[in-house]
Amino acid sequence: MTFSWRRRMGLRGGVGKNESSKGSNLDLEYTIPTHFRCPISLDLMKDPVTLSTGITYDRESIEKWIDAGHVTCPVTNQVLRNFEQIPNHSIRKMIQDWCVENKSSGVERIPTPRIPIHPYEVSEICSRILAATQRLDARKCLELLGKIKKLAKESERNKRCLVEHGMGVALASSFNSFACFSIDTHLDLLKEILSALTWTFPLEQEGVSKLKSNISLRSMVWFLKNEDDLSSRQNAICVLKELIYADQDCVDGLMEIEGIEENLFQIVKVPICPKATKATLMVIQHVMSFEEKSVIFTLRIIQMGLVSLILEILVDGDKSVCEKALGVLDSLCDRKEGRESAYENALTIPLLVKKILRVSDTATEFSISSLWKLSLGENGNAMVEAVQLGAFQKLLVVLQIGSVERTKEKVTELLKLMNLYRDKLDCFDSSMGLKYLKIRRN
Repeated sequence: MTFSWRRRMGLRGGVGKNESSKGSNLDLEYTIPTHFRCPISLDLMKDPVTLSTGITYDRESIEKWIDAGHVTCPVTNQVLRNFEQIPNHSIRKMIQDWCVENKSSGVERIPTPRIPIHPYEVSEICSRILAATQRLDARKCLELLGKIKKLAKESERNKRCLVEHGMGVALASSFNSFACFSIDTHLDLLKEILSALTWTFPLEQEGVSKLKSNISLRSMVWFLKNEDDLSSRQNAICVLKELIYADQDCVDGLMEIEGIEENLFQIVKVPICPKATKATLMVIQHVMSFEEKSVIFTLRIIQMGLVSLILEILVDGDKSVCEKALGVLDSLCDRKEGRESAYENALTIPLLVKKILRVSDTATEFSISSLWKLSLGENGNAMVEAVQLGAFQKLLVVLQIGSVERTKEKVTELLKLMNLYRDKLDCFDSSMGLKYLKIRRN
């Protein structure tokens, strides 16, 4: 078996050779010993490990195999007695020596892999974080956080191990304790904890309980206000998004914080990055879904001009952000004030019609739902404009290609309303009237 190693002579001082010499050096094939290859990927092994069956694999490949639910050795098909992966230092050293021997031909030496973290090491670090937190030893906590981040960056396996063995709970407890003492005094530590918390979800309930406390929520909202620290603002909104989806009590806690509407509005108005914008839109939509609890929140954020901001996002936002923005607009149209604000903006109907069948199935459903809600208002011009923009034809397509039942019902109602204008508008093709449409009913 052979493995093709390609080197670029221009990067190694080879430019200037004659064409025949250059061509012969650009594509070189070397025979790799079979036992240097992973039996799964057939690539050169970077971190060879041996299973209980005695077969050696590259760690990344065999971990994917095991994570997929397999309990057998891929080569022997024997049931694994355990999933322990023992580093094969002999093979790894031989592979490295082979790479060194071929270095002059463009083969790079594989680095010596780091040993993955073990669950008992995670438990030990968590215990040390909690002990340092009890002493309010911020310096020690920062030191341990540095170690945690380094381990997490080394591999996804390390990150999973940290998450699965309680690191999120330890960090949540530490954040709550130091926030209770003083945000200003422990600002750097709280920033680092927030950054680490972004990849520890989903959290165990104990961790969620610590972060949904009044002081923890207020601390995260405090970070949202800090316009000079974009990274911490992004981390804070991402953690808040995970929290409110994990426990609805967090919504109650957020509603008690004065100025939360303004803080969320500003992140949408002055974007940090698509990730932060998307998280903020998800927080706003989720909060508004609790109608009885969020009436004041919704009214305030409408008065601030959220509808106009949403429409600006829809003009040039990417697919994922557009979906979230349409979801928020749909929720805003549940209220009379939201519909009135939508009517006042000339972009509303054109953008809703444009997004049908253009972004995704989810975006189409939100667009249709918003149009349906706007059609029920007192402003009859919305339907006239939608028809003029080709909404009728698009809705016919939606109905024919299929959609969820609630969307079908809204499409059918919209088509009936729009059909009333077929003889009144020049842009309306009478041959596509509702009487020619076979509406499927279950």
